Amino acid sequence: MLKPKEDENMEEWEKDITILKGDIVYTKTSDSFNIVKNGYIVVHGNCVEGVYDKLPKEYKDIKIKDYVDNLIIPGFVDLHTHAPQFAIKGIGYDKELIPWLETYTFPEEAKFKDMSYATKVYKEFADELYNEGTTRVVIFASIHTEATELLMDLLEEKGIVSYVGKVNMDRNCPDNLKENSDESVKNTIAWIQNCSKKYKFVKPIITPRFVPSCTSYLMKELGNIATKHNIPVQSHLSENLSEIEWVKQLHPECKNYGDVYDKFNLFGQTKTIMAHCVHLTEEEINTIKKNKVVIAHCPTSNVNLSSGIAPISKVLKKNINIGLGSDIAGGENLSMFAVMASAIRMSKLRKVCFKEDEQPLTLQEVFYLTTKGGGKFFGNVGSFEEGYEFDALVIDDDNLWKVSKGNIEERIEKLIYLGDGENIITRYAHGKEI
Repeated sequence: MLKPKEDENMEEWEKDITILKGDIVYTKTSDSFNIVKNGYIVVHGNCVEGVYDKLPKEYKDIKIKDYVDNLIIPGFVDLHTHAPQFAIKGIGYDKELIPWLETYTFPEEAKFKDMSYATKVYKEFADELYNEGTTRVVIFASIHTEATELLMDLLEEKGIVSYVGKVNMDRNCPDNLKENSDESVKNTIAWIQNCSKKYKFVKPIITPRFVPSCTSYLMKELGNIATKHNIPVQSHLSENLSEIEWVKQLHPECKNYGDVYDKFNLFGQTKTIMAHCVHLTEEEINTIKKNKVVIAHCPTSNVNLSSGIAPISKVLKKNINIGLGSDIAGGENLSMFAVMASAIRMSKLRKVCFKEDEQPLTLQEVFYLTTKGGGKFFGNVGSFEEGYEFDALVIDDDNLWKVSKGNIEERIEKLIYLGDGENIITRYAHGKEI
């Protein structure tokens, strides 16, 4: 039980306590929900002190934020999305990954050299992240340093805790996006130095786009920057069969796609997210587990661009860290409700079509992946366990029920399939209402 320290004024201690009351739902593991109906969450500063069915007497004089009959759940974590693709979501899904990049994505990202265009799109992107209840996010920006810092400024203003990456590319892309290798390295170092201590909520992440668009020299230098300054890394891995064959041709000396990143210290040598991972080999899965690489599962994008159905149930059972990603604009929606629903649907299709032993993802599992699973990349985040940073959404789900509400599990299920940002009435990130 939390009590004031001997040298701490009672009045000051009470000011640092926040208490919420409502129908509390979170997960400690992916196997089951932790539910306290009409319960209390006590927050001390930025972190959860405890969840209670009856409020301890120590807190009886502290004002309670009573969200009667509303759900209180952890804030959503989006582990993989592309901010400069926000304006082209829902376009070009008749193409697979590489033709889609060439036809739609690269021309769109080139526009972010224009700061007026970047301002318009990034403001709308940050607004929608907020509206959809994403309290933590890991983002690809573009190669443009100035626009990337603008995006970081906007996320800081929103109070959304973020990792943002200035993208690096020096081969196999249009000339107006192709960086000189040395300039790419130099600009990345300058960008990191400029923004590393500038923000409270936003941090840089090293972002080679993917192996085909980065020379060995560039990847080696980015790996050196990451390890020297202990900066996280994000990229794409084994998303599409054609892409995988391309990587084999570019790097015949490497055992597999993941081995290329590993060779250049971009595969768990610092905190690492690899997006998609649809077609992993057993050897890659073993290295991912050994190196503690985090997988960002992006089910909406994987189906929209005909990439495949990732074996997420199988990988989850191997105790590999996994979260979900919206992957705008391969994915069409920033709503993590929609991503959760898609993750369940795709896992059911895999079970039916592949006739494998693995079972489809459960409600508990996708809820876990969207909260605590992805939250692990940020530390103790995504749960209401003691000591976890307090990110939360307060949900009014009245409009989803025609007559009377079901039990808590049924309310969560309906919320995943039918809910959206309109159901979120209050958002907390890093202990504070945002």
